[in-house]
Amino acid sequence: MKKIINDPANVVAEALTGLAAAHGDLVSVHLDPDYVVSLDAPRRGKVGVVSGGGSGHEPLHAGFVGYGMLDAACPGPVFTSPTPDPILAATKAVDGGAGVLHIVKNYTGDVLNFETAAELAAAEGVEVEAVVIDDDVAVRDSLYTAGRRGVGGTVLAEKIVGAAAQRGDDLAAVAALCRRVNDNVASMGMALDSCTVPHAGKPTFELGPDEMEIGIGIHGEPGRERVPLEPANAIVERLLAPIVEDMPFESGDRTLLFVNGMGGTPLMELYVAYAHAEKVLAQRGIAVERRLVGNYITSLEMPGMSITLLRLDEEMIELWDAPVHTPALRWGR
Repeated sequence: MKKIINDPANVVAEALTGLAAAHGDLVSVHLDPDYVVSLDAPRRGKVGVVSGGGSGHEPLHAGFVGYGMLDAACPGPVFTSPTPDPILAATKAVDGGAGVLHIVKNYTGDVLNFETAAELAAAEGVEVEAVVIDDDVAVRDSLYTAGRRGVGGTVLAEKIVGAAAQRGDDLAAVAALCRRVNDNVASMGMALDSCTVPHAGKPTFELGPDEMEIGIGIHGEPGRERVPLEPANAIVERLLAPIVEDMPFESGDRTLLFVNGMGGTPLMELYVAYAHAEKVLAQRGIAVERRLVGNYITSLEMPGMSITLLRLDEEMIELWDAPVHTPALRWGR
């Protein structure tokens, strides 16, 4: 294992210390329990938006804390859910009296621990609603979930919902919007090789030199099939077909196309994939009106990518375009 770390046992705390040093103008980092909170929070009368999950997926979630997106994020150990304690602390830290929305990826530990934190917060007088993101079309159940996994759609939900909370929408409206995003988004990923979890010290799985895994999860969970390596265009078509067929997406739909790197894929390759994805969608009459390309929800250093497609409406477009200023995402401000 070759990694730029000190002690695997301290890697999350040291990374959070670095985040605080690099982005102290935007966020405050709290350790034991670990959570990251926007310097703007809490804002009186504003719905707080909190998310979280295992570390190793950076910039998700801590990199999206700031103006127009998350008010707080709870990073757990690598690929492991945060416990209820930091989730509760983050929830209370961002409560401005209008309630708090939890955006939860559909992994069993995340769902259970966020549920527990919400119950504890309610006992202290904080109103909490939770929305579970389950946009992965690759598998119905996995090693970590009952039902679909939450993947790239989480980033889009956090941006759109964060903008709605920023403009002053109430808790019921923000939660309903988050559910609407989840109902209109689909994702699928692939990997060329495994990542190595620091405390494990060895690859999570093995792929042959001429193999790729289609439908991989962000923790290295197996996907739909293991197939021979193909050119970029063929890979894109393998991922897009089940995404488009899922809802289904139809001719005339307005969409946001998100091509995401899993941590070890050069941006050059992501742009190759993006170009063909937009071309395939155009051939189906599906309009791409908004775009995102880059490493936003990763799996440590895994080489691979995911594609996410969101069916847009006018409100989603307005909220996507709204100003955002976080460590990992910024425009319009």
